[in-house]
Amino acid sequence: MLETEIRVTPGLAAQHGLTAEEYSRILSILGHEPNITELGIFSVMWSEHCSYKSSRAHLKRLPTRGPQVVQGPGENAGVVDIGDGLVAAFKMESHNHPSYVEPFQGAATGVGGILRDIFTMGARPIAVLDSLRFGPLVGGEGVDEATASKNRRVLDGVVRGIAFYGNCFGVPTIGGEVAFEPSYSGNPLVNVLALGIAKKEELFFARAHGVGNPVLYVGAKTGRDGIHGASLLASAEFNELSEEKRPNVQVGDPFMEKLLLEACLDAMATGAIVAIQDMGAAGLTSSSCEMASRGGLGIEMNLDRVPQRESGMTAYEMMLSESQERMLLVVERGR
Repeated sequence: MLETEIRVTPGLAAQHGLTAEEYSRILSILGHEPNITELGIFSVMWSEHCSYKSSRAHLKRLPTRGPQVVQGPGENAGVVDIGDGLVAAFKMESHNHPSYVEPFQGAATGVGGILRDIFTMGARPIAVLDSLRFGPLVGGEGVDEATASKNRRVLDGVVRGIAFYGNCFGVPTIGGEVAFEPSYSGNPLVNVLALGIAKKEELFFARAHGVGNPVLYVGAKTGRDGIHGASLLASAEFNELSEEKRPNVQVGDPFMEKLLLEACLDAMATGAIVAIQDMGAAGLTSSSCEMASRGGLGIEMNLDRVPQRESGMTAYEMMLSESQERMLLVVERGR
């Protein structure tokens, strides 16, 4: 069925993780019934993973200002001044749901995402750390052997995934912590942190400006992997159907990311880049919307020119794909 033939209904909106109240708000904002691509864009941008709907109130309670804070919330990574003209950029992120459904790739792409957040700021990543929580590995009181076996598979895949991506990329995992408790059997916590160093005056930000400046897509080609990873996987509750969500988990290529790192840092050094944003959760949608929003501008994209790994991809699929190792750049016209 063609995109233009798909009629959006409240039921279809619910399948995209949107509540009835949220769908009503979309109708009010647009002034018309959304098409399937518009519905997809709202669903990922308003997902828990991208908008922090439930955790925003708690995050606001954390301290974010201080003499050494160069960049607080609102950018790809936090930045603190460490003296001698240098800054440390750091980003922590969870990949809990993807790591439960597909432990190796779920954890690996979590590392890949935060490494991109670091070099998007103009910093070179130097280390990865992790904080992990799993259910008991041995059957016993309150935990049957099948559950313990699943916990062992999740632990094994997560540890290998974190090590694989960092090692192939060339950044060591220098430390971490792990704990085991029955409540994590159905919902492990996989938190990873990346640290990078940069000169203070060489920081970059994801704030588009300069009307008429071209927008460039760089990195790996777009495929169908990871579609709805933010709205239907990262934001959903686990159940017996979780195994069916495997296609929503992205697949990473750390060697491509290493090339992307060096290319981006070289491009940044030319002074031609106005703004840069990695395509993480929600891919082209979040990267384009966030850069334009921070700059108070609109943005136009020609989806016919998006490099595609698979044939026949629709606008809906290209906008929602979470294929890894991709960046969006705004550059000075003529450069």
